Amino acid sequence: MLPDYAILDRPAVLSRLFHPRREDRAAAATAGTADLLIPVADGVTLGARFHAAAAAAPNILFFHGNGEIVADYDDIAPYYQRLGIGFLPVDYRGYGRSSGSPTVAAMMRDAHRVLDFVIDAFAREGRTGPLLVMGRSLGSAPAIELAAARPDRLAGVIIESGFAFARPLLEILGADPQAIGFTEERTFDHIAKMRAYTGPLLVIHAEFDHLIPFADGQALHDASPSRHKTLLRIPGADHNDIMWRAPQDYFSAIRRLAGAVTT
Repeated sequence: MLPDYAILDRPAVLSRLFHPRREDRAAAATAGTADLLIPVADGVTLGARFHAAAAAAPNILFFHGNGEIVADYDDIAPYYQRLGIGFLPVDYRGYGRSSGSPTVAAMMRDAHRVLDFVIDAFAREGRTGPLLVMGRSLGSAPAIELAAARPDRLAGVIIESGFAFARPLLEILGADPQAIGFTEERTFDHIAKMRAYTGPLLVIHAEFDHLIPFADGQALHDASPSRHKTLLRIPGADHNDIMWRAPQDYFSAIRRLAGAVTT
């Protein structure tokens, strides 16, 4: 069954799923950083910022959470660069420097166009390192979509604070899944998608995530038949402080996965 994202693309749902905000200042020019505008539809481009590493280094294509923008990761990207990893966060429609308005259907379609653009751009630039995709919170949806549909173009997948089941998340956000005829199978279907992904996998989840329970991270990890998968539980962490509760564990796990797919 093809996804029916239209049932989610209603104002009452979109206003809860997406919290777009604009980038209110131009990024300061720094060595090894490039701003990109990625075309995804007629007249629509998505803003992105590439924090480069060496030409042969692994690179992470990153989809962020719903209240975030690319510029929020300007201070975080150097952690990846110090690990020898290129880091490329991308905004959704209506976020940051992107044009258009966010919808679920557009977010999922755009993920494929972003991946194609990045693969072509890296090839032109002579970047030969492996490409991984990472999604945080809402961003787990496009990341899992690419993991299931385009595994041959990805060296690995990282899911941070990802949701396995959308129904309880919609309810927490204030939407009524029953009223809109929502079912997992007709929309995201993350468990089925993860069952289709056999490549290297890292799932990072907070122990006390109030928005997306740790059980969701466990379910995503368990669903994948990958022989090279890791579930990292961050003790004492909640949804929005997961990176800083145990930064050494967080970045070490990412470094290990990137190193494993590079050798």
